[in-house]
Amino acid sequence: MLDIRRIYVEPAAAASPRGAEILARFPDAVRVGVESHHRIPELYGDETNVNRWVRIKREALVLGVKKSLTARPNGRSADFIAPSTANGCAMACAYCYVPRHKGYSNPITVFTNIDKISGYVRRHAGRQGAKPEPNECDPHAWVYDIGENSDCSVDALISDNVRDLVTLFRSLPNAKASFATKYVNRDLLGWDPRGRTRIRFSLMPPRDAKILDIRTSPVADRIAAIDDYVAAGYEVHVNLSPVVVRDGWLADWAELLDRLDAGIGPAAKAQLAAEVIFLTHNRDLHEVNLGWHPKAEELIWRPDLQQGKRSENGFWNVRYRTGHKGRYVAALVDLIAERTPYCRVRYAF
Repeated sequence: MLDIRRIYVEPAAAASPRGAEILARFPDAVRVGVESHHRIPELYGDETNVNRWVRIKREALVLGVKKSLTARPNGRSADFIAPSTANGCAMACAYCYVPRHKGYSNPITVFTNIDKISGYVRRHAGRQGAKPEPNECDPHAWVYDIGENSDCSVDALISDNVRDLVTLFRSLPNAKASFATKYVNRDLLGWDPRGRTRIRFSLMPPRDAKILDIRTSPVADRIAAIDDYVAAGYEVHVNLSPVVVRDGWLADWAELLDRLDAGIGPAAKAQLAAEVIFLTHNRDLHEVNLGWHPKAEELIWRPDLQQGKRSENGFWNVRYRTGHKGRYVAALVDLIAERTPYCRVRYAF
């Protein structure tokens, strides 16, 4: 997954205890001092990096300090998006939205001021008090997504940031952490989360994952890990995403749901819930993907099925056409009710 050979590091990150720990983990890596973690011309915004897309993800690491600490309201997957402890990813999923923000490469950036981030989250959760009523995020706890811009299971290969947050939420009576992952990191099984961290394993039919989920754990391995994570004290949900519409898509989802049903035990089934998210793609990312993985675009760039829409951030995105998408969503939700009736659909869009 990682072969870190070059670390770009801000002075304050290098001077921090967490930064020193990370640098010590990769003693042979070349260190490059940078003024700002998000202004590194040789990594971001250089279209020639398309030819080195996966290599950069595997070999480069950025260490910075998170300066703006906010918990943004979300209200769908989580109540709040916690301040990031990392962004970027060593995996290379063809539909990932992070490259839209970071340019032509998105290696992992780790924020080393974990003490400040953890303190902010603790104070923010404390100000919320008890959750007044259930919502689709959780019936009792305020849910904080701690991995909006990265995969926490992979981040844990680099630093103890994620473990520190799991430990933090273990002590918060009114809040729990949540993150989605496509990587099975069994080191997490020893962290004793005591039900205060929700892991959402992302699943899609293996036929799609083989083309789209590059450098991730196989879907079969993700399903096989669910019981172990439940036994270790995690709440485990599934993200059925992104759902890609193509010939035979619904039959392949039926097969996946049957695999899920056969692959998990009663304890996992009793607490299982799902988020269902249909594909949203992006015109600029489409152009990038044509430079390193054009086969993926045959699946996810479908002008005959999609319509464009300008996002709140100004990006030109495409999604399945209004009217048709509603029928797709209903068909998959009905299929979930048929094949895995114990799996509550928290939301679908």
